[in-house]
Amino acid sequence: MTTLREKVDSRAVAERLDELGQLRSLSALNEKVVLLRLAGRLDDAWVIANEAVRQARFSGDREMALGARIRRAQVQQYQGKYPAALQELGLCVEEAQTHEWGALEAAATLSRGKVYFETREYEAALADFKSSVFLMERLGASIDQLEASLVAVAVVESLLGGTAPSPELSAPSAGTSAGSASPAAEPASADQRSIGTSSLGQSPS
Repeated sequence: MTTLREKVDSRAVAERLDELGQLRSLSALNEKVVLLRLAGRLDDAWVIANEAVRQARFSGDREMALGARIRRAQVQQYQGKYPAALQELGLCVEEAQTHEWGALEAAATLSRGKVYFETREYEAALADFKSSVFLMERLGASIDQLEASLVAVAVVESLLGGTAPSPELSAPSAGTSAGSASPAAEPASADQRSIGTSSLGQSPS
């Protein structure tokens, strides 16, 4: 089965989670959400994601709150709660557009495309993936940052064209260095490069 979900280094993820321990700063919570999701600990990820959203809203920073909501919707995607994830990500895209938060719009759009992909709504997925590429290019993203979106476009175009995706078109790996600024995040994806970094209105963890 073709998938666009990240490949993870389980050991690195576990080590980083141990390092974070009981930290409850917003940056730590955001990082934990990503790590727990990638580790498959979805119930824990959901609890922390809700805590991060509450804390971000309490801070009064709407940009950070939107980033936390995108992360929470990604957890819903992994839980298979596709309608809820699509609804939330659609609202996130609209809010990002309203405030002209380009990185957040790209992140939410790419994430929504992945939900469409998993529900086999390939036309909608392709539209979102292409939009995320456009948004990221407009922000001056490097080819490495664009890689995940470009791979997603190629995979969906192959499926729509009735051809098997090339072996080279595999899901990107999550970061191999769990202690990096965006640990266990897709090095080339908008949703993971921006989620957990300053482009989502917070400092790198």
